[in-house]
Amino acid sequence: MARYFDVHPVNPQPRSIRQTAEIIRDGGLVAYPTDSCYALGAQLGNQQAKDRILSLRKLDDRHHFTLVCADFAQLGQFVHVDNAVFRAVKAATPGSYTFILPATKEVPRRLLHPKKKTVGVRIPDHPVVHALLAELNEPLLSSTLLLPDREEPMTDGWEIKEELDHLVDAVIDAGECGEQPTTVVDLSEGVAEVVRYGAGDPTPFE
Repeated sequence: MARYFDVHPVNPQPRSIRQTAEIIRDGGLVAYPTDSCYALGAQLGNQQAKDRILSLRKLDDRHHFTLVCADFAQLGQFVHVDNAVFRAVKAATPGSYTFILPATKEVPRRLLHPKKKTVGVRIPDHPVVHALLAELNEPLLSSTLLLPDREEPMTDGWEIKEELDHLVDAVIDAGECGEQPTTVVDLSEGVAEVVRYGAGDPTPFE
């Protein structure tokens, strides 16, 4: 059964955040709220958790995983960012965007897109995520909590607990969060291409 943590949306209880981080470090898969919608999160190098996400969402190896980062400095360790891209990403973060960029050698190869050698990165604007990232002191391997038979991502923590009780190891419930996934912008070729329209305003990238 999944652990259930009911936390304050602005000032999450440190004990709950610590316990969630321990579950992640021990190889667990967690469902957590963001400024766009709920996501699945695991430790960066956890191959088993990555496979669990692919299985749960019925995705193939071409799926772009996202590294959820605490800040721009951390993001810069995992993707190559030139000056033009730097300005574009900096202006849009933190926020409801995922950017696809060429990965550095810090990213495990099995997380990369097999042909493009790219990875998604994101800096969310949500206190619970920031607290969790601060406790982990590394990015969170992440993917939108969108089940294969649904058109909309899951948004209710208790509903997630009931439905995925034996498929995830913990659920963080911080009340209402966003109802749309992030807007995904591919910047890997140096020119912005919006590949998914979502919670973030796509106008600056069109």
